[in-house]
Amino acid sequence: FDTGKIMSPKLYVIDVSPPVRSVYLAAEALGLNLEYIQLDLFSGEHLQPEFRKINPQHTVPTLVDDDGTIVWDSHAINAYLVSKYGKDDSLYPKDLAKRAVVDQRLHFDSGWAFLGVRNIAEPIIFWGDKTIPEQYKANALKVYDFLERFLDGNTWAAGDHVTIADFALIPNITSLNVLVPIDEVKFPKVRAWMQRSEKLPYYNGGNKKGLDDFVTLIDNRLNP
Repeated sequence: FDTGKIMSPKLYVIDVSPPVRSVYLAAEALGLNLEYIQLDLFSGEHLQPEFRKINPQHTVPTLVDDDGTIVWDSHAINAYLVSKYGKDDSLYPKDLAKRAVVDQRLHFDSGWAFLGVRNIAEPIIFWGDKTIPEQYKANALKVYDFLERFLDGNTWAAGDHVTIADFALIPNITSLNVLVPIDEVKFPKVRAWMQRSEKLPYYNGGNKKGLDDFVTLIDNRLNP
């Protein structure tokens, strides 16, 4: 857990985590050379005192930049990375009105999409639950419905081009889809957005492997 001078930024991760995959997408899009350090959350490695000194919330992803700057929370990390390393501001616009839309989507991701995944996945993964409560299924449908409305007239989550809002939402929506499948008839814009996302040149490296691991983990928990 060294936070001293390093050759490249370090990112503490576990691949199944949607927030981690969000940062993977940003890093891949930016062409960054990050050093990925896998933490075994299942054995409590993230609870060790050394990691708590870096991130008192002991969450992943956590970034330690090459100058020693420490940032955690995927939304904060992505905003930091694209602001520092981006060739332009397309991924996180400097224009206040455009940035406000991106920020709104990021808060939606944090308060709705990620929470939707966590409320369902955490009891299955850590507590041995075998069923999904109806209220959480209903909440997932609300997430899809809101995103469907956001995409009305927009190609991407916050407008006509990819932003860090998409990087946040892609891992969570694709993971939520594993738990509560998206109805293509009710949510055609969400499905089309997912299909566009899968064609991004950095999708496979950023989201696919971790999503596949997430699918396997959930299946193993539900069907041991």
